[in-house]
Amino acid sequence: MKTSEAEQSPAYAGVDISKETLDVSLAGQSPSSYANGAAGVAEFVKALEKRQAPMQVICEPSGGYERELLEALWVAGIPVSLVNAARIRAFARARGLLAKTDKIDASVLRMFGELLRPETLAAPSPQRQRLAALVQRREQLVNILTMEEQRLTQTRDPVVKKLGRSLIRELQKQIEQVEKLIEAQVDDDKTLKGESERLQQVKGIGPVTASTLLAELPELGKLSRNAVGALAGVAPYNRDSGTLRGRRTIRGGRVKVRRVLYMAATVAARFNPILKAFYQRLVAAGKPKKVALTAVMRKLVVLLNYILKNPDFKLA
Repeated sequence: MKTSEAEQSPAYAGVDISKETLDVSLAGQSPSSYANGAAGVAEFVKALEKRQAPMQVICEPSGGYERELLEALWVAGIPVSLVNAARIRAFARARGLLAKTDKIDASVLRMFGELLRPETLAAPSPQRQRLAALVQRREQLVNILTMEEQRLTQTRDPVVKKLGRSLIRELQKQIEQVEKLIEAQVDDDKTLKGESERLQQVKGIGPVTASTLLAELPELGKLSRNAVGALAGVAPYNRDSGTLRGRRTIRGGRVKVRRVLYMAATVAARFNPILKAFYQRLVAAGKPKKVALTAVMRKLVVLLNYILKNPDFKLA
């Protein structure tokens, strides 16, 4: 007997995640809340496992507060989707839901899942999870270092200057330590090392950029050219209406990925023969330099995706 489509389709749980709480919305039930900690997450996962229908959880990125929930769901084998917050807010406005509370957000997430059935997020390997943690820590340290260097230029008191320089030296030391840990993590995993080496064959891609892409864009090498551009946040979108042809703009995607692609594209536009020619051709055609550089970013991520998807491909 064939299983009906209704039986195959999962029931959706919308989960709004904050530092302290998981607010949950399930169809036909009153909203519920769990503590966002080991005990609360375990209780929530156990409640999902008791349900008769297969479940899929829908949530948004929450600055890292979603990590414990994601890991517990992966261990339990419960599918989970991590949806960009901008999409959820646009969906809520389209439904006429202008108010915003944690319980309303959980309900919106559930309805989004029921209507649009987003793809699930695959569990990363432990090695890739650790790489992501190290890459994130490096970025945090670099951001702190940048702020401290800016503060130092505004400081006049000699004692404060001395303390600032000491802190900057310590931050630089920690960044070097984290970079060595990142390098060791990549070298210790055959898959990561091979992918990193292939990415770095492209001029403009160095160890930091390669590690960030592997950590923040684990789907790289498994997507279509359009999908990888959208996920990286460098796909141009039309803004047309009737006879009006608006300016195409990029939006959405993963901010950290787009940031490292920007830095890589500035190098590639100068030193990568193919991408340099592409950039210069766009500028010569009258495109603003920022627009041309964005096009290089898209070309770059599409190329990197193709390289990982086709291991036998040889760069000229």
